[in-house]
Amino acid sequence: MRNRERHVFFTGFGGQGIIMAGDILGRAAAIYDGKHATMTQNYGPEARGGACSSQVIISDEEIMYPYIENPEFLICMSQEGYTKHVDNLREGGTLIWDEDLVHMRKSHPSWATYHIPATRLAEEMGNKMMANIVMLGFLVAVTGLVRPEALQRAIADAVPSATREANLRAFDRGMEYGQAILRGRAKREGA
Repeated sequence: MRNRERHVFFTGFGGQGIIMAGDILGRAAAIYDGKHATMTQNYGPEARGGACSSQVIISDEEIMYPYIENPEFLICMSQEGYTKHVDNLREGGTLIWDEDLVHMRKSHPSWATYHIPATRLAEEMGNKMMANIVMLGFLVAVTGLVRPEALQRAIADAVPSATREANLRAFDRGMEYGQAILRGRAKREGA
């Protein structure tokens, strides 16, 4: 069976680490998970606070076109990003959002939907700037896009050594939250 490309679209605002999240996911796939990956980015003229996004494509085969029109996975960390991009999520896609920053107004019956208080969890850990890493842990827990070990190694490579342990704990916190969500859903479906 031919493997299809996995299209992942992160959206938020400058200063949240949206570009870094895409870069880490792409590195995890390409360097530590033996896959092909591309990452493109887009951001407004403002350094912080402006809209930004990163697009990651992961595949077992060569990727011929690096841009995403209709993502399979949409990860929203700002209301503006959600509003601008939610209509592009493909049928059967997965929508993930930071529940404290995004108020979901639209869904599709075929979408898998997940929310996490990523920024709040990062703040509780002492640094809201790690919300992107919490979100990566959650993403891999609920989607299995890459192996968790691959993502951990990519995070360790990407962040400053002084914050490496804190970022790895943030990743673990996101993973744990995602695993708990999946267990809760499985229990409800089995009931």
